[in-house]
Amino acid sequence: MTTFSFSAVVLLGILLIVFIRNGSMKIGYAILAMLFGFFLAKTSAAAPIQTFLNQIATTINNLTK
Repeated sequence: MTTFSFSAVVLLGILLIVFIRNGSMKIGYAILAMLFGFFLAKTSAAAPIQTFLNQIATTINNLTK
């Protein structure tokens, strides 16, 4: 589970950098998105979201076998 979370953070971070550099996302919106994610992680919605993402990762992993 930790590997998936770390990988997702790296992937999303790379996407944010690409969007900011291409001008399709402004730095203010990126900061807003990061703050939203930070505060969302502290709510009761964090556990169901993590479970959902883990199920998607498991499904994708099973499809590639």
